[in-house]
Amino acid sequence: MGSFQLQDFVAGLVGGIASVVVGHPLDTVKTRLQAGRGYGNTLKCFLTVYRNESVTGFFKGMSFPMATTGIYSSMVLGVFSSTQRFLSQLRHGDVAAAPSLTDMTVASAVAGVVSVAIGTPVDLVKIRLQMQTQPYIKENVKPKPTAPGSPVYRGPIHCFWTILQKEGIAGIYRGTVAMLLRDIPGYSVYFIPYAMLCDWATPEGHISPSAFSVWLAGGVAGTISWGLCTPMDVVKSRLQADGVYLNQYKGTLDCILQSYQKEGLKVFFRGLTVNIVRGFPMSAALFLGYELSLKAMKRHQTDTNP
Repeated sequence: MGSFQLQDFVAGLVGGIASVVVGHPLDTVKTRLQAGRGYGNTLKCFLTVYRNESVTGFFKGMSFPMATTGIYSSMVLGVFSSTQRFLSQLRHGDVAAAPSLTDMTVASAVAGVVSVAIGTPVDLVKIRLQMQTQPYIKENVKPKPTAPGSPVYRGPIHCFWTILQKEGIAGIYRGTVAMLLRDIPGYSVYFIPYAMLCDWATPEGHISPSAFSVWLAGGVAGTISWGLCTPMDVVKSRLQADGVYLNQYKGTLDCILQSYQKEGLKVFFRGLTVNIVRGFPMSAALFLGYELSLKAMKRHQTDTNP
């Protein structure tokens, strides 16, 4: 059991890092579109970031999720798999029994709750850094900068401690409700399509799908999930970006109402194109990295322990 947990962690680390590297540049564009002002459409936002901040602008806030994504990914994937096995044992008396649609839905919801508990602080720090469009220069920073985009945080650790000191634990978990409303249904339309597509793509007589099938199934699942979750993702991004320069929203419902009153229904589909586009390579990299590294470790274990 201990070996399996270690393999799961390492596989989650590999898949998670691959996912962050592939998806972060477009994630920055998505965040600026959802929570920023004056970026217009996706292409204009991309060009504005590049023109003002060069290539490095697309990788702002990446170090913190890179450092934590292994734990996050392995926990989410591990909880999903463990919950499925527990339900199979409970219902059928066999952990290896094929999970039903209900089992996968419950497992997805549990994974969603775990992802929020671990991922909310990570997302908060990432978004705060992504919204900081100017570099931090200590001697040029006023104690309370108010201009949007002005430098507030030196880096991810400074950002985390600053939020914790000024806003407390509640500040670190800002946007939790919106993230729950995004991730609980989001993981259902993430894991279930992935499992179904992998099962469909696995040839008769084979135990597991090919690497290409895993890549394709993961990419399609990511596109579906991120596309459907965009409205609540907009709300989450706005709530977590709020509080750097001013406090505009009182909570999730207030954010929804204010956003709708000021910008109409279309505001909840900001970043939809980016989410759909980045959802494919990011999720494909996650599942492919996870499955291949897990398979390699199991093969190595078999070779060394005949």
